[in-house]
Amino acid sequence: MLDEQLMLLLLQVAVAAAVASILARLNAFVRMLMREERSFEQRLLMALAFGAVFGGGVAVRVVTGTYKAADLAVAGSFLAGVLGGYVAGLISGILISLPAMLASEFLTMPFVAGVGVLGGLIRDLSPNPEEIWRFSPVFNTLAHTRDLFRGNVPPNLWFQLVFIASILFSELLRYGASLIFPERIFAPLPAAAQDTAWRLIAPYAATLLCTVVPLRIWNGARTERKLEAQKLLINEARLQALQSQINPHFLFNTLNSISSLVRTNPEQARAVIYKLSSILRRLLRKHENVAPLRDELSFIEDYLSIEMVRFGEKLRFVRDVEAGAMNCLVPGMLLQPLVENSIKHGLASKLGGGTIRVTGRLESGRLRITVEDDGVGIPDERMERLFDHGIGVNNVNERLKVLYGDTYRMEIDSRPGEGTRIEIELPEGPSATIRKPA
Repeated sequence: MLDEQLMLLLLQVAVAAAVASILARLNAFVRMLMREERSFEQRLLMALAFGAVFGGGVAVRVVTGTYKAADLAVAGSFLAGVLGGYVAGLISGILISLPAMLASEFLTMPFVAGVGVLGGLIRDLSPNPEEIWRFSPVFNTLAHTRDLFRGNVPPNLWFQLVFIASILFSELLRYGASLIFPERIFAPLPAAAQDTAWRLIAPYAATLLCTVVPLRIWNGARTERKLEAQKLLINEARLQALQSQINPHFLFNTLNSISSLVRTNPEQARAVIYKLSSILRRLLRKHENVAPLRDELSFIEDYLSIEMVRFGEKLRFVRDVEAGAMNCLVPGMLLQPLVENSIKHGLASKLGGGTIRVTGRLESGRLRITVEDDGVGIPDERMERLFDHGIGVNNVNERLKVLYGDTYRMEIDSRPGEGTRIEIELPEGPSATIRKPA
């Protein structure tokens, strides 16, 4: 059965893990860890954070006299130096040791501050910043033993060995000082109590774990944040790819319309070219993935003005959008592919033409947009494959999926000979949970 001293060291490791887990839940702290290059102010802020957290643990030990496991001064200052450099290590070491200095433990400040500076030295010795986060006292011993005998030791192995040696050396100095000056510096397990092999090894293992465990926990938080950032970048690239599918699709259809007008009606062809140039100029100025519904409706009107040159009075457009919905954010180029489909597949083959109606309503914190026509409708066999093979519909659905996840709804209702109705429901406005790429 483990005695009280060994239980104290195990509890100290548990406290280190608990403190690291709490800090990993703080966005401000994780953002601080994400930076590899820091200004003086940022290093000072890191030192203050480590000083407050680990200095608080020293204060708990000094005030209570019983909760010795709360004192993580050596691990805290070393971590501050390794992650923040000399300045952060030195200042955090001074701040962490203040409660002990007030309790007349006068060797604590120079020792803990020195450990912080040692951590900064280890940071400078790292082959690259990520090697610090990959540190672990457990590595492939057999493979590295062969490397040592062959004299072909990789830099990352040397760094791992120096990292471990620095922590153990710091603990050795602390226990040496506590043996000579027992009242002037704190050690969790007094040197006089190290009368067995386990008690001799345990303090060094505990300090090593109190340093490694927070690093692993914080690295997990960093990795999760990096994965989220990469996912946003992937979504951004995916949105750009989808957007590039829409613009050429629209451009080619319009150029086909112009080509048919060049010989039959040159004046109309020139008018269409002018309107097309206005639309393209607007597209080139548009960089956002989302835009107010007002802008999308204005774009649709410009687009339909081109199509009306070709269809004349056979094509009619009705807009019925309530004022409160006009400023709600929607994905850019949301409506144009749907309106284009209504013309191409619903009204173009209908002798008498028809009407396209766009409506927008705010209902219970949701924006509901419908695009409907009274054209020829969509056959049942094509409806089954529409979301997979329909260029316009599939494109819009994919972009909504990227931006909104499972918080949107898109439904299509079509009856042959009567028309097609597409309804989209989105979270309302700028306050909606749009996953905008960074």
